[in-house]
Amino acid sequence: MKLLIVFVGLALAVTAEDPIFADYHLEIGIPEMKRRTAAEAAMDFDGSRILGGTGVGIRDYPHMAGLRIQLSDGQLSVCGASLISNTRLVTAAHCWRSRYFTATMFTVILGARSFSQGFARINTNDVVLHPNFNAVNLHNDVAVIRVPPNNRIPYLNFILPIELDTGSSKHVGVVATAVGYGRTYDIGPTSNELRQVDVPVIDNAECDRVYPGGYIIDSTLCTSTRYGRGICNGDSGGPLTIRRNSNDSQNANDNLLIGITSFSSARGCSYGPSGYSRVSSFASWITAQ
Repeated sequence: MKLLIVFVGLALAVTAEDPIFADYHLEIGIPEMKRRTAAEAAMDFDGSRILGGTGVGIRDYPHMAGLRIQLSDGQLSVCGASLISNTRLVTAAHCWRSRYFTATMFTVILGARSFSQGFARINTNDVVLHPNFNAVNLHNDVAVIRVPPNNRIPYLNFILPIELDTGSSKHVGVVATAVGYGRTYDIGPTSNELRQVDVPVIDNAECDRVYPGGYIIDSTLCTSTRYGRGICNGDSGGPLTIRRNSNDSQNANDNLLIGITSFSSARGCSYGPSGYSRVSSFASWITAQ
């Protein structure tokens, strides 16, 4: 999958006070897009997976969207997003604005098993960042992507919205599913194919022990990367979901969005818990946009 992780060479520049990446686009998004472009040119689709994950069909996760990001300096970056209505998607705020980069355009890719393809591609620069977003510690790392009403997204069996979690449960101990088009491990081949991985939600206190210094707050949700399973480069902004009805696991409409992929360890995908923005903390704000 894809997430915010720093490669080995870049990790050497990260201090003990900066356990997550310093700038997503600089360290992850731009290099990841370059690798994907090169892989597409070489037709180098090897079927590899997100960290410890498996390939899936888009009908299993019809809310999943890829983001091709145009930055203000002309470079390209990459993220993920989740469809929540036919005119709205939700992603991580740092996908639009990081410490050193600002985007000028999102190309939303929908109905795509491969990031390089897709049934629908929609350009928009109408992106609303959470007013309290902090690009340094990634607090309130949430943004809403708005699609013009005259370009409404058509619903099909492989393009459908996902419901936001509005409950009070912290989901600790629940096995959730992360989905994305990102890398399979820190240093390895790029995979443009949609992948999933099941990861257990952990208590924030456990997460805080790995990322001290105030990175972990109530609106953060963390999952364990134990056994080498988790999100990896390029997964930022993508969904973390659970099934509301475990007896109906084949129903894609049964997915519930509980997290928005935000960060992982600066040392690599599997070195510490994966971090997400907790959707229940932001559901009211998201629906108001």
